[in-house]
Amino acid sequence: MSDQTPQDPKDEQAAEEQLQAAGGIPDEPIVEADVESIEGADEAPAEQPAAEGDAPAEAEAAPAADAAAAADAAPAADAAPAAAAEESDDDYEEPTPRVKPAIPGADLEVDIVLDGEDRPSQWSEDVDPDAPDEPTASGDEEDVVEDQPITAQIQLAEDARYRATGKRKTAIARVILKPGTGNYLINGRTLDEFFPRATLQKTIRQPLETVGFEDRMDVIARMHGGGVSAQAGALRHGISRALLEADPNLRTELKRRGFLTRDARAKERKKAGLKKARKKPQFSKR
Repeated sequence: MSDQTPQDPKDEQAAEEQLQAAGGIPDEPIVEADVESIEGADEAPAEQPAAEGDAPAEAEAAPAADAAAAADAAPAADAAPAAAAEESDDDYEEPTPRVKPAIPGADLEVDIVLDGEDRPSQWSEDVDPDAPDEPTASGDEEDVVEDQPITAQIQLAEDARYRATGKRKTAIARVILKPGTGNYLINGRTLDEFFPRATLQKTIRQPLETVGFEDRMDVIARMHGGGVSAQAGALRHGISRALLEADPNLRTELKRRGFLTRDARAKERKKAGLKKARKKPQFSKR
C-alpha cells in the first residue's frame, strides 16, 4: 500500500479552475505541490499593493501637513476680530431698565388733538421738518375774530326804514329796521315774550351785534308759519337782509358768518305705507 491519500474530487476541480484562470491546464498531471504553488501565485498579487503603498503614504503626508499649517493659521486670523469684539463690548452700555410707574401710563407722553386743529403730516413734502414751529390758529382764535364787530356805514335818518323778508323751513318773517334803542316788537309782543329761550334770543340778536347797531336800531317783525326754532332762524335771516338794504358793503362779512344763507334743512314728509318719512313697518310672517 502507498502512503499517499487519494485527493478529493472537489479539490481537483478547484485546482483546474485556478489553472484555467492562470493561463490554461498543462498536459502533465497535477500534484499537491503544484496546487500549493498555484495557490501561492494567486495570493502574491494581493500582497503587492501593500508593498507598493509607500508612495501614497508620502502623498497623503503632504496634505496632512498643509491642513496642520492651516489650522495653526486660523486662530491667528480669528484673533483680530476677537480683539475688536472685546473692544466693542467694553464700549457697549446696557440700557437702563424701564421702571413700572404706580399708575399705568403715567410716564407716557400726551398726544391730544383739540377740535379745530389739524394734526401735522409727518411725511408731507410741503412741510420742512427742520423748520421752526409756527403758531397755528386754534378754533378759539377764530371765534374771537368772528365776535369782533364790523364797521358799518349806515346813515340813520329819523324816517329811515329798511325792509326785508327772511325764511326758514315753513316760517316767514317780514322785518322792518328803523332808528331806535334796540327794542324788538314781534307780532305785537316783545322778544322775551315771543321767544322765552335764551339761545333763540341770542340767535336773533347776532346780526345787529355783529355790525355794532344793537342799541341804535329797532326791529319790527310780522311772523307766521313754522315753529319757534324756525321762526327764530327766519327772523335772523330777515334782519341780515335788511342790513344789506342799509349798507351793501356788509355782504361779505355777513355771508361769511352764514347770516345770509337760508337754512334749507327741513323735516322730510311722511310717505304713504311708511311709519315716518323712511321708516317701514316691521315685517310679520303671520
